[in-house]
Amino acid sequence: MSDGVKVALLPTRDGQRLGVLTLDSPASLNALSLPMIQALAQQLADWQDDDTVCGVLLEGAGEKAFCAGGDIRAFYHARQRMTDPELADYACAFFEQEYRLDLLIHHYPKPLICVADGICMGGGMGLFAGARFRLVTECSLLAMPEVSIGLYPDVGASWFLSRLPGRVGLWLGLTGARINGADALGLGLADEALSRAARPQLIEALLRLDWRQPAEELDDSLALMLAALGAAAPLPEPLLLPHLAQIESLLLGRSLVRVLDRLFDAPLTGSLAQQRDSCRSGSPLSRALLWRQYWQGRQQSLAGSFANELTLSVNCVLKGDFIEGVRALLIDKDKQPRWQDAEQTAIAEFYRWPACAGASNPLWRELKGQATHGDSSI
Repeated sequence: MSDGVKVALLPTRDGQRLGVLTLDSPASLNALSLPMIQALAQQLADWQDDDTVCGVLLEGAGEKAFCAGGDIRAFYHARQRMTDPELADYACAFFEQEYRLDLLIHHYPKPLICVADGICMGGGMGLFAGARFRLVTECSLLAMPEVSIGLYPDVGASWFLSRLPGRVGLWLGLTGARINGADALGLGLADEALSRAARPQLIEALLRLDWRQPAEELDDSLALMLAALGAAAPLPEPLLLPHLAQIESLLLGRSLVRVLDRLFDAPLTGSLAQQRDSCRSGSPLSRALLWRQYWQGRQQSLAGSFANELTLSVNCVLKGDFIEGVRALLIDKDKQPRWQDAEQTAIAEFYRWPACAGASNPLWRELKGQATHGDSSI
């Protein structure tokens, strides 16, 4: 398959086939384009209904990244040539299909193993977070850095960041802090370690597995095999875990203004100071949206979080700081974004589906219909 996704079907010892999906755009750090999203979704849907396919391995090509996020430069260029209704259609198509793919991975009925070797950020985290077996290596570097580009942690992060221990999810979202594989395991964002050198052995072990076991026994066998394979993985010392108590004290409270005042005045040093500075230089609007999403996400289902995020993300493209953040960081690279004043911005407006994007949020409409027919997950 083209479109930046490599597809393979490998025969297993017991006569079935293992599906392997490889994000194959290493020059862009495997950033997700809309054609890549569509290719992944179509292939996963096909394999879901193929009785000869026993499981799926999802990985990235090259040594630098699993997936560095979405192809956000495309939004800036789209803004230059499109009217508001056209841009709304483009943004809706991209985010809706990306979020449907993420939801598909979260609910995939067959074992799906994802290896986040190298950089895994933004949209890459959306793919990784939903996999049944999430593997990190000694080279993994994970982050949700949307505050620096005028977006907010999306791809289901409203749900998974709000369920991390304490308030570390708030810290990751407000600062865009990068964590390594040891941090991800400690926080519950990953399931097992894997040495980068052992990636070929992973495929060999998967092909030798007895895939005809009952589902629960198969999951147990996979978990034991992955644990044994990763037992000797040379993970580095964690970057964030030693600072959890300090992070908790810095973020106490339910007022964003007061929390930021305390954070910006705190006498921090080292990595925490650098992360605090990233928060300070990021979009105030992004911080406000992240704050609201974090607390709402604790009460929402996964499906409801994704539906909510579609409205937010389309609005961030149309009237938020997203286009300006992309310009400053990736297009002109002047690193001088002209952020909006969050206090003067009606945050509630970002939660209303924009009139130029059609009658209503299509993802919300579909999920609500599912809930009506017995699925109350929204």
